[in-house]
Amino acid sequence: MKKLKGKIAFITGASSGIGKACAFALAKEGATLIISARRKNVIEKVASEIKKLFKVDVFAYKLDVKSRKEVEWTINSLPDELKKIDILINNAGLAHGFAKIYEDDIDNWETMIDTNVKGLLYVTRTIVPGMVERKSGHVINIGSTAGHEAYPKGHVYCATKHAVDAITKSLRMDVVDKNIRVSTVDPGAVETNFSNVRFAGDKVKAKSMYKGLEPLVAEDVAEAVLFCATRPPHANIAEIIMMPTQQASAIVFHREE
Repeated sequence: MKKLKGKIAFITGASSGIGKACAFALAKEGATLIISARRKNVIEKVASEIKKLFKVDVFAYKLDVKSRKEVEWTINSLPDELKKIDILINNAGLAHGFAKIYEDDIDNWETMIDTNVKGLLYVTRTIVPGMVERKSGHVINIGSTAGHEAYPKGHVYCATKHAVDAITKSLRMDVVDKNIRVSTVDPGAVETNFSNVRFAGDKVKAKSMYKGLEPLVAEDVAEAVLFCATRPPHANIAEIIMMPTQQASAIVFHREE
């Protein structure tokens, strides 16, 4: 029997990388999906792939989590049968730029804070009240090892992921009496489109981040998310920190020539 049959999952940033992998992993276990991303054509294509492969209901929405109005409108206008969201996966997030704080582009900071912190808060604030009312639900935030330590040129990105860690812990305390589980999955080096975005499409720079090591892939993280989502109701996986075997911290790697 499929472990998530009858459950509704809402996933942000599901057009690629970890978000897309999570959508596939949950669909395989029978979940009904509401997937969202900024690129309408891409997210609709992902929905079609999942429907064809797993024969589950998938609903795709164009959503930029930076826009509070767009978040509220999209979620509040869901059909009644989709409003009872069981699992929220706050995946939408990014890094922009890699420079010393006194040389960095402030616009990059705005984008990271608006997406990684405020966007996560907007979506959480809109969906969690329904979970509270029903006394049932699970919030899974995608954090990072950057939320546990800092590294050079990572100042604002690390700050946003530290914020995700703090929000996760505080939310867990806020809903401890509401039968709602709150988890965070915090990966280290994962080879997705993440570094391409960080380096503004410079694929050579992006690839250099993983030179000499075997990084995690999106499916590794999705498997951890699925593990959190499929525990028995009395068990909450509060936090998973995962890294490649060749990574020991945010800045310590063993790179083979």
